Amino acid sequence: MSSETLTEDPEVPTENSMSPEVPDVEGKMKSGDSPAKREEAGSDKDECFEPMSKRQRKKLLKQKQWEEQKDLRRQKRKEKRQKRKLERQLKLDTSNEGNDRKRMRREVVPSTLRLIVDCSFDDLMVLKDVKKLHKQIQRCYAENRKAFHPVQFYLTSHGGQLKSNMNENDKGWVNWKDIQIRTEHYSELIKKEDLVYLTSDSPDVLSELDEKKAYVIGGLVDHNHHKGITYKKAVEQGIGHAQLPLGNFVKMNSRKVLAVNHVFEIILTYLEKRDWKEAFFSVLPQRKGAVPLGEANDLSKHHLSGKEDEDSDSDSN
Repeated sequence: MSSETLTEDPEVPTENSMSPEVPDVEGKMKSGDSPAKREEAGSDKDECFEPMSKRQRKKLLKQKQWEEQKDLRRQKRKEKRQKRKLERQLKLDTSNEGNDRKRMRREVVPSTLRLIVDCSFDDLMVLKDVKKLHKQIQRCYAENRKAFHPVQFYLTSHGGQLKSNMNENDKGWVNWKDIQIRTEHYSELIKKEDLVYLTSDSPDVLSELDEKKAYVIGGLVDHNHHKGITYKKAVEQGIGHAQLPLGNFVKMNSRKVLAVNHVFEIILTYLEKRDWKEAFFSVLPQRKGAVPLGEANDLSKHHLSGKEDEDSDSDSN
């Protein structure tokens, strides 16, 4: 055999020459995938193995809380809507009330009666009682402003502790309307013959109010430390004096001494109703234990008869 017959044909692939091509084919198949797919596959692996960041955990926690609080937020929105609705209604009611008050003010007929609170007892009161008097005067002012027949309101001998307390706690008093606040004594402002001091110690009892007169109320909170002082003052000054006809209509558990604002309000109510009994019972506080005089007599008779029955029962036993 010649050497030429032993040489392999270069065009016939052998087994050894084909085996290296397999990984090349596989490599070609893998390299045939798109870059996006390779990147996606890589990112999937990263997500599987990469731990969650702190920011992501916070975000997830917030999302969870937001979902959990959904009902609470809905409830709060509902409450807010209801609150706004109530506020609108209240505003409407207030507006209507203001219109009613304006209509009422148009119907007001001022009285010519002068009503004076005498503040000349300032040195007889401790500060605690001065503060009480201040509150009573505030009540008088408020009631007179809304009355159907407001009186000509005076504060006289205004100064001392009372003025200091008003400056400290009620600076708006300087802007009060429909009131004369004077430092002078009432005797310097009103004719002597027009003055009538209202005092429960007077033997004279009012039956009617004379709207040409000026009635004086003692501005004193003394807890009965200065009994009869206003009556004595009226007598010494030689001016008229009288007491309200309280005893003709009312039976009371306490003395017939009333607070400044109670006397003031009773007079305002009488000017409107022209009925003393109605005026007394619409103003007097329950703590006074006031009952109509006829009913009080009936109750006392009933109480006495009850005691007699108890006594007779006990005797029979």
